[in-house]
Amino acid sequence: MGSRNTRPPRSLVSKTLDVLDAFSPEHPALTLSDISSRSGLPLTTTHRIVKDLTAWGALERNDDGRYHIGLHLWEVAALAPRGLGLREVALPYMEDLYGVTQENVQLAVRENVELVFVERLTGRHAVPVRTRVGGRFALHATGVGLVLLAFAPHDVQEQILASPLESWTEKTIADPEMLRRVLADVRRTGIAVSDRQVTMDAVSVAAPILGADDGVVAALSVVVHADDADPVALAPAVRTAARGISRALGSPSARRRPDSPIPR
Repeated sequence: MGSRNTRPPRSLVSKTLDVLDAFSPEHPALTLSDISSRSGLPLTTTHRIVKDLTAWGALERNDDGRYHIGLHLWEVAALAPRGLGLREVALPYMEDLYGVTQENVQLAVRENVELVFVERLTGRHAVPVRTRVGGRFALHATGVGLVLLAFAPHDVQEQILASPLESWTEKTIADPEMLRRVLADVRRTGIAVSDRQVTMDAVSVAAPILGADDGVVAALSVVVHADDADPVALAPAVRTAARGISRALGSPSARRRPDSPIPR
């Protein structure tokens, strides 16, 4: 008698998370049928879960009958220490960096093999960027991503280096050996430069932020117009702001001399 290939049934928690995961920046408002289709759940199951989530405040219903993420879920998510807590510590230093440059200032953390932007400051005349707070991006192309990848665990680095490297422009580093050399240079200098790797009109200069155990917990960058970019001139301001955040987070090495090396 042959065995059947069956998957274990999903738990209610898993189904609930699938419902929430149906929403995205491209699909922020969905009908009940949309949620059912995007989550892969039967309509009756979707209806029951959506009803409970709406009653709790994780979802809210628009006047047109479509649902969107609710304020109560945002309130709970804001308690994440790598989100709101880091943002509150970093924001004064980000504002100082923005005041000096009048350009995009970005704060990001690593989540597995991607980065997540947790804060961004921008001005009317700053170069447009493909980022949003809460948005994800690949690690190998942006300035903050290169910093986070350079100081990521070895297995994370090797996983990305062994995977196809997506390109956004002709300048994107898509060769693993070249990327490996760039990461080594970031570890040596403590500064990453992404030169037109995401859009052809933007250059990013980034530095690591250290936590209380001197591990890299986040990255800070300034993104400027490529025509006006001078990474060498921008690096000291970015490094100073990142070191100030590190010091506020309790990093022992950030309290030492400004040119002290980043712990490996």
